[in-house]
Amino acid sequence: MMGAGKTTVGRELAKRRRMRFADCDHEIVARTGVTIPTIFEIEGEDGFRRREAQALDELTLESDLVLATGGGVVLDAGNRALLSQRGIVIYLNVPPQILWERTRHDRNRPLLRVENPRQRIEELHRVRDPLYREVADLVVDGGRGNPGAMVRQIEKALATLDKTSCEH
Repeated sequence: MMGAGKTTVGRELAKRRRMRFADCDHEIVARTGVTIPTIFEIEGEDGFRRREAQALDELTLESDLVLATGGGVVLDAGNRALLSQRGIVIYLNVPPQILWERTRHDRNRPLLRVENPRQRIEELHRVRDPLYREVADLVVDGGRGNPGAMVRQIEKALATLDKTSCEH
């Protein structure tokens, strides 16, 4: 979800694991030369989602990459399949109230440009949470903890996953 800390946690995880970090949204902005709100204005959400799927397809072919995806990437079944097949998926599960606190002043969130953005976050979370859980190899509960603590929790879980995969 937007505001969960994907970029902050992803950057730190990549640094600690000596991997490249990429943010799918930032890649789209770099490729198009315009902001995400501008893409939404010109092409609508469908146009943005097509660009997102293309970027995801290309980025998930890289190895040694920590990738932060946009929160809506899971809405597309093809994207969910790519994520499941091409990597380890970590869901940063943050309660809607905290997501609201983190995003309420951010004007770069087209999906929150509605009359009641707090309610919108709750609706998005309700729809997306089962999809995140469907593709997640790890679910990390976040919220009030600091990003470093989340990264340590992820590293510990990844070490367990690595040991499990070596045994099979």
